[in-house]
Amino acid sequence: MPREVPRTRRVAEQVQRTLSEMLRRDVRDPRLKPVTITHVKVSPDLSHAWVHYQILGGDSHDPLQREILDEAAGYLRGPLGRALRLRIAPHLHFQPDEDLERGNRIDELITRAVRDDAERHVDDDAAPDEPKS
Repeated sequence: MPREVPRTRRVAEQVQRTLSEMLRRDVRDPRLKPVTITHVKVSPDLSHAWVHYQILGGDSHDPLQREILDEAAGYLRGPLGRALRLRIAPHLHFQPDEDLERGNRIDELITRAVRDDAERHVDDDAAPDEPKS
């Protein structure tokens, strides 16, 4: 994995903060209000930003939500570039954030494994002890 340089990390953090504020304050489309920007990755030349998001109380993988965000990207790009004082504003690519879902799946697997293990141990305790030789 390529090493992230401090400038790209700093710009990614600024993009996340600024986009979150713009979505909250400037965008009038109510369908975008429950969107939370979870993290942003920026290309080394700062020309592209991959914006990971979650839909609060909804499905982040809903194609309609992604289409709405992709349409808003053109509107958001100019003000974002001016707010960050970048010569060229990055192209915005919206992607649903799968970290929360992945974490929930792992938690579910761990819970199931612990429950299955506890059931096996209950069965072991219920079995009569065999005489030791």
